[in-house]
Amino acid sequence: MAKVNVNNTSFPSIEELTERYNLKGSAQKALTGQRTFAEVLTEKQGEEFGLKFSKHAKERLSDRNINLSTSQLNRLSDGMERAEKKGINDSLVMIDNLAFIVNTRSSTVVTAMDASESNDKVFSNIDGAVIA
Repeated sequence: MAKVNVNNTSFPSIEELTERYNLKGSAQKALTGQRTFAEVLTEKQGEEFGLKFSKHAKERLSDRNINLSTSQLNRLSDGMERAEKKGINDSLVMIDNLAFIVNTRSSTVVTAMDASESNDKVFSNIDGAVIA
């Protein structure tokens, strides 16, 4: 893990502190009473693409250590727009090995997971799917 140097003083990185104190996702948030850095970053990046992330989706991204690239956020936004144009309200959007359930009416990502996490490969409460 890389150290952060400020004015010739070395500080541990966020990753190193998280590992040192064994804090992951929701546990980190519960102990600090604040949103995790990953949650804030994902929210701000999503806003640039017209996306909102539900509290549940933010927690799933954090818990599952899913960090979206700019390209992936762009494809997620595009997938949501394509679903909306086809009249899909609640869509599964697949990007690389990631699966997102999105509500097109509110432009909100409802949940997120690594596609390999779904043991039975069944997604419910959707009325369409997009591979982006």
